[in-house]
Amino acid sequence: MKKIWLVAVISLFAYQGIKAQTTQKLTATKASEYGIIYSLPNTVVDITIEIEKTIKKPGEFYRYAKKYLNANDAIASEIQSSVLKSITITPRGVANPKQQYLMQFKSGSTPFLIINEENLPLAINTDKLPNTTEVSLPKAIEANPTPLETDAAKQVISGEIAQSQSSAKKAELAAAQLYALRQTRQDILNGEAEQMPADGKAMELVLNNIQAQENALIAMFMGTTQISTDVKTITYYPNEAIDHDILARVSATEGVIDANNLAGEPIYISMEVVEQGELPITEKGAHKTFPKGGVAYNIPGKVALKIESQGKTFCDKIISTAQHGVVFGIDPKMFTDKKAPAYLLFDPVTGSIKELGAVSNISE
Repeated sequence: MKKIWLVAVISLFAYQGIKAQTTQKLTATKASEYGIIYSLPNTVVDITIEIEKTIKKPGEFYRYAKKYLNANDAIASEIQSSVLKSITITPRGVANPKQQYLMQFKSGSTPFLIINEENLPLAINTDKLPNTTEVSLPKAIEANPTPLETDAAKQVISGEIAQSQSSAKKAELAAAQLYALRQTRQDILNGEAEQMPADGKAMELVLNNIQAQENALIAMFMGTTQISTDVKTITYYPNEAIDHDILARVSATEGVIDANNLAGEPIYISMEVVEQGELPITEKGAHKTFPKGGVAYNIPGKVALKIESQGKTFCDKIISTAQHGVVFGIDPKMFTDKKAPAYLLFDPVTGSIKELGAVSNISE
């Protein structure tokens, strides 16, 4: 199996879309010898995995559920399960230390470059930044308390139930308490209770409390179910082609686990390079040469990324990647032209050109 380069980041919460960018403006001045150094990116993919975890636990009186509640589906033993709900991929750019470039301009000019926290270029000669797509990612959600973990559960345990040494007797008393609560609710609704609530608000509070106590008693017989959502993000480097390699696994008890941990169902990942970036060509069909002192940018390639588990495809997308492309350049004179200086917006994910035009034509 080919090695997959992965960096795993376990999180109790998901990224909230694309985080706000931290930017810096660099100006070509005499002090910097009219040069600006920047990096071009490699493209990585953040793979966010959403798992729904379910924990079922038997109630104290599950053996008596049939007798007192006429129920055949009481939980009889603890069961834990995890289900893969969704996988979301988010490409982003990280600085490639092997691709640092000097943006060199003629003396006396004052073009500027905006870079992000990765030292990746975002824009030249404009404060306008490239649009980033907001990605809606799942959030980790804790399980709600069970009916047995509420204050109402404490209220329904009478002294007689607590002091009884027999499980059968406790179950009998709990069932009697359950039927008494149901009768009390019926009397209130029919207006036949000895002590009726003073008004509608008071009635609502009383009925809600009765329901909470009833839920607690039922849980003592039927058991409890808790559902939570876990989220884990894995950063994947789509460099070499892979076929059906294991990205991670899903364990019934632990959720997302490492690929090498065999205690879980595998999540498979495949990646194929479908397009290599190519240098532009002249009218005669020859590759253009990099302009002297050119402003470097990427012409990206494309990869097909597929993620599957248990026979279901969770992701099947084609994304652009910097590392499967080539580097070319723009004549820096375009950005210092006194009559019609140009501006440029980069794609920070791939280092490619998103928008190029005259500063006078910048649209807000």
